[in-house]
Amino acid sequence: MKYAKHLLEFKELLTQKKLHSVYQPIVSIRSAAILGWEALIRGSENSYFHRPEEIFSFAESEGLLFALEEICLESALNNIGELGPGQKVFINVHPDTIIDPSFKKGEIIRIFRNFNMNPDNVVFEVTERHPIKDFSLFNRSLKHYRDQGFMVAVDDVGDGFSTIRSIAELRPDYIKIDISLVRGIHKDRVKTALMETLVTFAEKIGSEIIAEGIEDDAELVSLVNSGVHYGQEYFFGKPAYPKQITTEEAYLKTLRFINNGRQQILKNAFPIGDIVDETIAVDGHVPVKDVKALFEENTEMSSIVVIEHNKPCGLIMRQHLDKHLGKKYGYALYYEKPVSRIMDKMPLIVDNQTPVELVSQAAMNRNKTKIYDSIVVTRNELLQGVVSVQTLLDTMTRIRLELAKGANPLTGLPGNIAIEREHSRCIKNDKPFSVIFIDLDNFKSYNDKYGFEKGDEVLLYTANILKNGLKECCTNDGFIGHIGGDDFIIFTTEESVDSLCGFIIKNFDAAIRDLYNPDDQKTGGIMAHDRSGQERWCPFISISLAVLDCTSETGANMKDVSGKVAQLKQYAKSIPGSAYVRDRRRE
Repeated sequence: MKYAKHLLEFKELLTQKKLHSVYQPIVSIRSAAILGWEALIRGSENSYFHRPEEIFSFAESEGLLFALEEICLESALNNIGELGPGQKVFINVHPDTIIDPSFKKGEIIRIFRNFNMNPDNVVFEVTERHPIKDFSLFNRSLKHYRDQGFMVAVDDVGDGFSTIRSIAELRPDYIKIDISLVRGIHKDRVKTALMETLVTFAEKIGSEIIAEGIEDDAELVSLVNSGVHYGQEYFFGKPAYPKQITTEEAYLKTLRFINNGRQQILKNAFPIGDIVDETIAVDGHVPVKDVKALFEENTEMSSIVVIEHNKPCGLIMRQHLDKHLGKKYGYALYYEKPVSRIMDKMPLIVDNQTPVELVSQAAMNRNKTKIYDSIVVTRNELLQGVVSVQTLLDTMTRIRLELAKGANPLTGLPGNIAIEREHSRCIKNDKPFSVIFIDLDNFKSYNDKYGFEKGDEVLLYTANILKNGLKECCTNDGFIGHIGGDDFIIFTTEESVDSLCGFIIKNFDAAIRDLYNPDDQKTGGIMAHDRSGQERWCPFISISLAVLDCTSETGANMKDVSGKVAQLKQYAKSIPGSAYVRDRRRE
């Protein structure tokens, strides 16, 4: 009896198309930009077929999978709304549907034409929870779609039937890692190692990783440090209709975690609190007519903040107020009402110590209707003032000009101006510190044989290891600078040196051979010309580190420090392979 009832309900669900789509954002955890949204199907709230698990399971058992998939596809495309440049909609497709002849022979193209959707904006998600019975047939079907511009993702990797084979056979554009491998990754070294391996593997086959199930800061930090490309789940946003962008809080947090490796650049930038303008603040109960009068009295002011117990809770922009009152019956509807009725209840609110760069990125990520709204700045959660978008952009221009003078254009690491500042800071601190000079051995020979583009890969590879080493081994903030070419410098505390140098050497040696071609990997090096023009055998690139422990007195003159380190570096380079030497003398 229950089965008959469900069957009747399900057929009604199909014939009357009682399904709707919700959308969950997929976000880059390298730039915080939105890659796209996954379309998730839902039935009526109180229906047995509310969740997709019940919907698809029943359809598969009744042989109605194709009819269901067609409705799901139409719903996903009908409600997604406008996509930005390069943004995508991810649509779940059962493996059996991909190879269904009726689905393949023009039906899918008809659907996409009806919705004016470009195939380049669509990713088919093939779940790992259903086995692919015939890879040869499946691949032929996939090629049919790929030739038209569609992309492919393998979903639920880590919780399926034949993960490795599926990836090897399908060569997906995206690999979505199941929640079981993401949840608690920050507390599990095995999961972390596996994730790092998957990232390396994905990049080697031209794919990108999407980690599902991210719910808290610690998980996101671990995934950022593992090099994962994209993230999805409640941290960025719940499934919703209409589709949502990430909250400003999540966006700012993501940027902050991403930029940990660039903190030395960011900390030289202005905190947003340094460019705050005073503002007028009103209570939410103040009538709209009084706010209108305040704008008329202060003609240069573009925004007024609404507060509760001196904490900002809303924002009124002059143009938005005029728009409300300019509508038909606007004055009658709003003029005598409290301003809380028409204020923006979710303005961009940031702490005064937030770097200007992060605020700028968050401001530009807002909805188009709010992109020029003022940014509200707090100090200890209390209102400090506002920053206009114009002031923000002017400040960012000045900062970028400053960084252009000092930052290395390849690695993004601070250059000589910032290095000098950091040295001065260490001296003023009046505490012991260590300076590590880093140099690559056999780099010129590699560069000559493989070319500058591959040489740049080595430098980026080195910079990433140095940044990861600082995160892993330094309890206090350290500093990495790029002097130029293959020369880097680190300022850190004395107690961090041994573990940091050990980390750098171990991780550098672990994968440097992968940057050589297979023939050179087998022989263990290359034949190349040395600086005198003589051809000689050059083993794999190694890394030499020379460490000098300093006080504010012995390390006061950077020229003297460089002179002492030059001898240490020469000794380090004379040791075969990667090595570090340390001079603990402070006289």
